[in-house]
Amino acid sequence: MTTLVFGHKSPDTDSTGSPLIWEWFLNHTGGDAAAQLLGTPNTEAQFVAQKWGFDLPPIMDDVADDQDCVIVDTNNPAELPANINGANVTAIIDHHKLVGGLETKNPIDITIRPLACTATIMHDLMGDHAGHMPEGIKGLMLSCILSDTLAFRSPTTTDTDKALAESLAADLKIDIQAYADEMFAAKSDVSAFSEAELLRMDSKEYEVDGVKFRVSVLETTSPEAVLSRKDALMAAMPQVAGEDKVNEVLLFVVDILREEATMLIPNDLSKRVAEASFGASVSGNTVVLPGVMSRKKQIIPALKV
Repeated sequence: MTTLVFGHKSPDTDSTGSPLIWEWFLNHTGGDAAAQLLGTPNTEAQFVAQKWGFDLPPIMDDVADDQDCVIVDTNNPAELPANINGANVTAIIDHHKLVGGLETKNPIDITIRPLACTATIMHDLMGDHAGHMPEGIKGLMLSCILSDTLAFRSPTTTDTDKALAESLAADLKIDIQAYADEMFAAKSDVSAFSEAELLRMDSKEYEVDGVKFRVSVLETTSPEAVLSRKDALMAAMPQVAGEDKVNEVLLFVVDILREEATMLIPNDLSKRVAEASFGASVSGNTVVLPGVMSRKKQIIPALKV
């Protein structure tokens, strides 16, 4: 049986590239694997796939009973197919906190490490086989690291992530900053997306003290392109929340260059969250959070209601 490899819903660069990387590794070592997506990837991920010569993996709606699969870049059931506990999960490779709720049919390999990027973990797990990576796989790996670390600006960045990215860039003869600028420019072009699509583009569901949130992050070098649509975005939030069965959508527009986030404040609940979580003083429908760049390390752990 072919092993399906997939990451989380609303796939970003790491959740698009890592399935392709692990597909290569499993097939290289004698397996039968196929990368999948759980939604349309963001514009940066699409740019990266095309840059390194890959077709985007097919999008799957659900997973069949007993289907062999490897989960990457998440361990949260809310971000996975509805029937994930009916599938035969054989491995998890991730860099997020352990959420719980997954049930497997057999003992499995689980690797969760405090690194900035799933692809960095994969490189270590490959061992000597990493030396056989073709140029395209190296390019994907470099792209995943630069995306997840925001070119080393994110507080999630570790020395391990940075050293691997620099080594890959040297092998590929890539200027890291110039390439990262290309990636971030692709990510910043959101003109073709509706407000609802933007709110779901890079989002994760989390529950805090019984309140369910969709925590959305838009990382950009052109925050004004998003913030110019803030009224329409705030108007779309209640419908998205209702359709996704959450209490509230929280949107953080991360300015990669200024290294800060602007949080939209459409109502009293979001204002209360901003003040309780980040010590912010809110007087309008936005609030700037200096230094906040990482949902994983700075936003999710801080959330209070």
